[in-house]
Amino acid sequence: MFFKGTLSMADGFASLAFLGVERSLTGRRWRQRSAEPGLVISHQRRHGLDEPLARALAARGVDEASAATYLAPTLKALFPDPSCFADMDKAAEILVEAIVKHRPCVVFADYDVDGATSAALLVRYFRALGRDLPIYVPDRLTEGYGPSPIAFRRLKREGAELVVTVDCGAAARDALEAAAEIGLEVVVIDHHLMRGGPPPPAAALVNPNRPDCGSGQGVLAAAGVTFVLLAALNREARRRGLFEARPEPDLRQWLDLAALGAVCDVTSLTGFNRALAAQGLKVMSAWRNPGLKALLEAAGAAEAPATTFHAGFVLGPRINAGGRIGRSDLGARLLATDDPVEAAELAAELDALNVTRKAVETETFEAAVRVLEHGSNLDPAAPVLVVAGEDWHPGVVGIVASRLRERYRRPAVVIGLDPAADVGKGSGRSQPGMNLGRAIQAAFDAGLLLAGGGHAMAAGLTVRPHLIPDLRAFLAERLAAEHKEAASADSLEIDALVSAGGAGRALWSAFQQLLPFGPGNPEPLFAAAGMRVERAMALKGGHVRCVLVDDSGDRLRAVAWRAAETNLGRRLLAADGALHVAGRLRPDDWMGREAVELEIEDAADPRQVG
Repeated sequence: MFFKGTLSMADGFASLAFLGVERSLTGRRWRQRSAEPGLVISHQRRHGLDEPLARALAARGVDEASAATYLAPTLKALFPDPSCFADMDKAAEILVEAIVKHRPCVVFADYDVDGATSAALLVRYFRALGRDLPIYVPDRLTEGYGPSPIAFRRLKREGAELVVTVDCGAAARDALEAAAEIGLEVVVIDHHLMRGGPPPPAAALVNPNRPDCGSGQGVLAAAGVTFVLLAALNREARRRGLFEARPEPDLRQWLDLAALGAVCDVTSLTGFNRALAAQGLKVMSAWRNPGLKALLEAAGAAEAPATTFHAGFVLGPRINAGGRIGRSDLGARLLATDDPVEAAELAAELDALNVTRKAVETETFEAAVRVLEHGSNLDPAAPVLVVAGEDWHPGVVGIVASRLRERYRRPAVVIGLDPAADVGKGSGRSQPGMNLGRAIQAAFDAGLLLAGGGHAMAAGLTVRPHLIPDLRAFLAERLAAEHKEAASADSLEIDALVSAGGAGRALWSAFQQLLPFGPGNPEPLFAAAGMRVERAMALKGGHVRCVLVDDSGDRLRAVAWRAAETNLGRRLLAADGALHVAGRLRPDDWMGREAVELEIEDAADPRQVG
């Protein structure tokens, strides 16, 4: 086999626990990703892939017909016809007409990365056609999420005739009805789940997740929907002859923004969305966008080929910091500016806010853990965690919910209480197989929430504090059946078994053909059996670093992030006997060694398996 020390288990045993691990140190069963043997062989022959990589491709549901575009996703092959989106042509006609007639327009954006990238895409398109497009982003603390009647009336008073909402608006029926009453035209560009029935009264409402949209592009982030809108705008402007006297905008130059929105909104990187992310990261790698370049420099990162790590962990958190604990429009302004000086100033401000955000997040997370684990608060059988605390910052509750979900392996809802206003604002994150957004929407319909909604994996809400116990009980009942099924399926899926010697740079490089990784295309997980743990040490931030040694004496550097206070971290630090270890490979170029290290996801004691 090409990869020394890389093994594959027979498909006949795919239903068995991988390495016999029925319950790991994080409480999960291990299994090998299942793949149809004939398809694995086909991928090997047709694409010249070694067996582990061909198996990984087949295990991700990639059939013979789509393998070529999966390995080399292109916009040409996967770009949808904009007209297949409900109201897309209507939206394009309205916006091009507004550009031609110089109508005063405003883009109204959500305060996260997806909203910022969507707004910046529209601003840049309008600028290319010689028009300015002001940005309005509501303040998270004083205005809350999405459009409101107050905000629309304000924009109307200030002279706006047309508002384009991005990454919000599809559920803002009250605001859209108020806009209709005052004669403010609104075009909605969104991707969030919508209830059935007639859509709210917008001039056009483009959302692949509206019930009557037949585009089949429901996995797109708002930035992806906006990018398709730009193609529709180009087509409409071309039909009107607008490019006879000026160059047609080359939309490919802005693919970096579409990719950033897709990655940071944790969308499924499949189909057209995969092509957007893959091609967008290539565009991002040139670092031509002044805002992204300045933010990379502010973060102290070197210019290098962009990856989902750059998007999701370097750029994204800093852009979000403005909306979470600073000025909500900073991220959109950064991504829209062409002024390097302004970009540097905004990037420095966002980087400083991100430092503050991390401190607030850590404090809130630790407080939430104390609340959950005090006495009998943590019910091991509860299908969902709902935790609240006074003065928890609304800007970090979503991140804290995500960390609690990772720690306790179930959906978590974190609510910050404002006693003076008698209101709690919260955010939730879910487990695969559990539709938290639908449950939150049901709680709103049942009268338990002042506001609420979202999608399967994330949701937001506003609630009266005295109703939180009722909300907890409602969600527990609503999600009980889904939790039972999700818990039984909560397993760690392994792509291949490796030795320390086999987990080298060649293996890592080969699997890079599956990039970009994300939901719908999980990053490969490798397992190593019977590894001795040496030189284990706890690092600042709760991380654990160690060296794994196999029976041949080969060594593999490894790290477990934020694990020191978990069963996994404590077992690594104890270095008591051999462990089966599972994780993801990362390049390790320190001192020019061109090696890899393993980011440990889980481990199991061989003495306790079977």
